Amino acid sequence: MRAMVLHTPGQPLQLQERPIPKPGVQQLLIKVQACGVCRTDLHLLDGELPQAVLPRVPGHEIVGEVTAVGADVPPGWIGLRVGVPWLGWTCGQCTFCTSGRENLCDQAQFTGCHLDGGYAEYTVADWRYCFPIPETLSATHAAPLLCAGLIGFRALQMAKGAHHLGLYGFGAAAHLAIQVARGRGQQVYAFTRPDDSEGQAYARSLGATWAGPSDQPPPHLLDASLIFAPVGALVPQALEVTVKGGCVICAGIHMSDIPGFPYRLLWGERSVRSVANLTREDGIAFFEELQHTPVQCDVTWFALQDANDALTCLRAGHFKGAVVLTP
Repeated sequence: MRAMVLHTPGQPLQLQERPIPKPGVQQLLIKVQACGVCRTDLHLLDGELPQAVLPRVPGHEIVGEVTAVGADVPPGWIGLRVGVPWLGWTCGQCTFCTSGRENLCDQAQFTGCHLDGGYAEYTVADWRYCFPIPETLSATHAAPLLCAGLIGFRALQMAKGAHHLGLYGFGAAAHLAIQVARGRGQQVYAFTRPDDSEGQAYARSLGATWAGPSDQPPPHLLDASLIFAPVGALVPQALEVTVKGGCVICAGIHMSDIPGFPYRLLWGERSVRSVANLTREDGIAFFEELQHTPVQCDVTWFALQDANDALTCLRAGHFKGAVVLTP
């Protein structure tokens, strides 16, 4: 099979021929149909994820067909179309795992970081952490749901009850989250780079009540904000326009340092918290909600061997919605 492999941070991925992997006892062998390109992949490429084990095949938004299974996997999985998310394995025994917080497991292994991911023609994944993908979704449109959709959903769950909701950074996660939020009746205020008038127009086309540059206040104070952009300076900016008792939620795996800010921005029982990974329960709840609030995933796709071009496109923001690789 062909695979795009990261050997050294800061260097391009290399196209290699590799043996098709054999599934372990708890694993599925999956023929990849599509794999989303996530900003986390850029952090991996830039050496900003010290937990990564290299060399590594990136990619953790995977949709494909199960072609073989390990000895302990029910045979009914063969032939199914499944999704493989970021969370690839947990110990199942620690305090976090046994209290419904497996996303915080210290021994967790993540797809495309500790485990080879979907920038390849085949991959393997633990069947217990995979999700059946509804036939109503195409592979290319379903792939971004496995991280951009799921992380946005987990962040939205933390902001439940927020009528006026801010979204900072209008990329793959935000363009899905806004559709779920609008389905819940929330008013959404989208913040983009100051010079991104096209992105602001795109946010309004998806139902944003207001869209403007991140350095300007919205026309209404916010009950909660989700920050998808990896920019720490956005945290005090978001606090500045948050009502008392409101929350600022940092939804990325990596963020630049948050600058100092006056206590008055936090006072009034405002809070700042992060989203760390996801749980399998998040996936189940998310796909259940999509049965009632379908979302449209806008996709720019590249061939597998053009993964480096796809990452460059993502870094520059030269797209609307999500970027996807297809073998």
